[in-house]
Amino acid sequence: MTQEQLSAAPPILEVRGIGKSYASIVALHGVSASVGVGEVLCVLGDNGAGKSTFIKILSGAHEHTDGALLAYGVERKFSSPREALDLGIATVYQDLAVVPLMPVWRNFFLGSEMTKGRGPFRRLDVNSMRRITKDELGKMGIDLRDVDQPIGTLSGGERQSVAIARAVYFGAKVVILDEPTSALGVKQAGVVLKYIAQARDRGLGVVFITHNPHHAYPVGDRFLLLKRGTSLGDFKKSEITIEEMTRLMSGGAELEALAHELARS
Repeated sequence: MTQEQLSAAPPILEVRGIGKSYASIVALHGVSASVGVGEVLCVLGDNGAGKSTFIKILSGAHEHTDGALLAYGVERKFSSPREALDLGIATVYQDLAVVPLMPVWRNFFLGSEMTKGRGPFRRLDVNSMRRITKDELGKMGIDLRDVDQPIGTLSGGERQSVAIARAVYFGAKVVILDEPTSALGVKQAGVVLKYIAQARDRGLGVVFITHNPHHAYPVGDRFLLLKRGTSLGDFKKSEITIEEMTRLMSGGAELEALAHELARS
C-alpha cells in the first residue's frame, strides 16, 4: 500500500469525544484519537489519568457512555472483548496470561491448540506448533534458542515480545499494549520497544500505553496525553518535543510552585 493510499484509508481504530461514566463518577471525558496502518499511538499519563479506562473501552471490556468509537470507519459499540478481537483488536496486558512452566510454543498456542487426526486418534500437532512458533517469532526478529524452554525462563522483555508475536499470528490488526515496559530495566525495555517498531513496520497499528515519555518518544508517531480523565491533546511527533510532553504530563506550573515552596522551607 502506497503512502497516498494509507493517507486516504480510514484509521483502523478511532475515538471521537469518547467518555465513560460510572453513575455520577466520570472516569473519562471528551477524548479523541486514532491509530492507522503502520502507526504507533502512544497514550501517556500518570496514575489516575484514565489510561486503564481508555484501554477497557478500546478492548471491549467496557462500553463507552459518550462519544463514538469507529473501527475501519464504521461506528461500533463493543459489548465484549471477543467482539473487539473478531475485528482484529488484540490487547496484551501488563500481567501476561502465561503458564510459566509450560514451553514457549505451548503458551503461544494456549487456548488455540492445533490438532491432527480424527476421533479417538485426534492429538496435538506438536511439530507444527513448534515450527510455527519459531517462524513467527523469527518474523518479529525474536531468535530463541529453543521454543521448548519454559516461558518462565525468558526475560520480561522477551515474554512481552512473544505475546506481541502471538497476537499478530492470530490476526491482530491493532495491538494494544498495557504498560509493557513499566516493570523492566533499561535493556529489557529496549527489547520491547524494538519489537513495537517491528510490529509497526509489518503494517500493524499499535496503541502503546505508558507513563514514560522516554519510552514512548522513540517509537511513537502520535501522542495522546491524558490527565484526570481528560485529554491534554493528541499530537503528531512533529508537533511536540519530548521536553514539552514531559512538562505537560508532570504539570510544569505545579512542579515550579512546589520547587519554590521547598526552597523557602
